[in-house]
Amino acid sequence: MTADPPPPALRLRLDKDALASNWRALDAMSGAAQAGAAVKADCYGLGVEACVPVLRDAGAEQFFVAHWSEVAAVMRHVAPDQISVLHGPLKAEDAAYARATGVVPVINSLQQAKLWLESGGGPCHLMVDTGINRLGISVSECGDPLAGQLEVDILMSHLACADEDVPMNAQQLARFHEVTPQIPHKKLSMANSAGIGLGTDYAFDLTRPGLSLYGGIARPELDGTIRQVAHPEAAILQIRDLQPGDSVGYNATFTAERRVRAGVVSLGYADGFLRCWNGGALVHAGQQLPLLGKVSMDMIVVDLTESPELSEGDWLTVPYWLPDAARQTSLSQYELLTVLGTRLKQG
Repeated sequence: MTADPPPPALRLRLDKDALASNWRALDAMSGAAQAGAAVKADCYGLGVEACVPVLRDAGAEQFFVAHWSEVAAVMRHVAPDQISVLHGPLKAEDAAYARATGVVPVINSLQQAKLWLESGGGPCHLMVDTGINRLGISVSECGDPLAGQLEVDILMSHLACADEDVPMNAQQLARFHEVTPQIPHKKLSMANSAGIGLGTDYAFDLTRPGLSLYGGIARPELDGTIRQVAHPEAAILQIRDLQPGDSVGYNATFTAERRVRAGVVSLGYADGFLRCWNGGALVHAGQQLPLLGKVSMDMIVVDLTESPELSEGDWLTVPYWLPDAARQTSLSQYELLTVLGTRLKQG
């Protein structure tokens, strides 16, 4: 016998209008360039199934994933040749998969260039490392004959410090300008979300926003334009009346000094609400509900004394405006999104 599961006590509300608005804003800030969309890591933790159709319908035409294993989920919503795999082909099987599906590999080394050419070649993208020292052929390798044999659609690089005002941004831009004449290509791309904030000098033909699509403020220029997308919410499981001297949670790190009306809430570090939130609060109708004690795997406890109207089953909001949440937790805005647990997205 099978039965539908009951409603969950945990959910992630996605503001799809905000997601579409963020893409349109980043596209406009890209000037003559078109904005693509980084949808790797399950759309930064918010879900490919929910986000990719919104981004596609808003106008995005280029989508970037990191792993080959991420391709199938995105390909359900957009054409294969709109999908680029940033990690590139490591083995012949990767190249064969690219050719069979029609997705486009990003070539990151001369060895990958050789592998791709030996598999039959065809359209690809090429990453040039201008200073971040992650993936990409080095500036000195741009004149190698292997690079020259590639059928490069997008010649790209990646900024290391675009969220800061440092000389390295201009240095990387200058290096990119130096190497682009050496490799035949159709389009150029350098700017991520923060790079868009640096201005149109960094935009070239295509920008590759990620974080700011999903509500992150990568630079001050984006503040006031980018809207919050992710709104985690959790239900109250139980209400308890604590007496002076009662402690809460593991290691009894909170002890009541007065009578406290406490709510046990269906949220924990298994859902991405990590212990660095200790000392934080949930929210209901604008009222701050301070956390009591340690975050557990599946539960937290909050102070409901100032919200007597709340009862078991009522929903509370997790304060997930990313810049504020980053300051509260000392996590990066990227981490705050990608650590969100699967149980939130099942709600």
